[in-house]
Amino acid sequence: MLHLDLVTIVVDDYDRAIDFYVGILGFVLTEDSKLTTDKRWVVIRPSLDSAGFLIAKAAKTEQAAAIGRQAGGRVSFFLHTDNIDEQLQLWSSRGVQFEGTPRAESYGRVVVFVDIYGNRWDLIEPQSTRVADGSD
Repeated sequence: MLHLDLVTIVVDDYDRAIDFYVGILGFVLTEDSKLTTDKRWVVIRPSLDSAGFLIAKAAKTEQAAAIGRQAGGRVSFFLHTDNIDEQLQLWSSRGVQFEGTPRAESYGRVVVFVDIYGNRWDLIEPQSTRVADGSD
């Protein structure tokens, strides 16, 4: 059996990334180990039972150039929530920038937000969640 465990997000500073993803978005810091003087193994997860992100500090010029543009300006990451309106309100109050308001799609409601590096994320409330709780 295979499952995806980690995806890398290239950043400019470990602590700045932790402050945003853990402090603002509410992700869980599951590991922060020092590897060398300037390199750490930092893993965050939206929840303990989800795939996570390896926070990797750019060490070379070409890596630094990829910060915030790892998918060439497209949406890079997709988060599911059971209440998009509540999440939007909470994160907006914490300064997270959204590109518009939630829109209805065949798979549910979705809104794009941008992290502190410029990476674009889809926040999705799947259709099945909305049907299950009786909301429209």
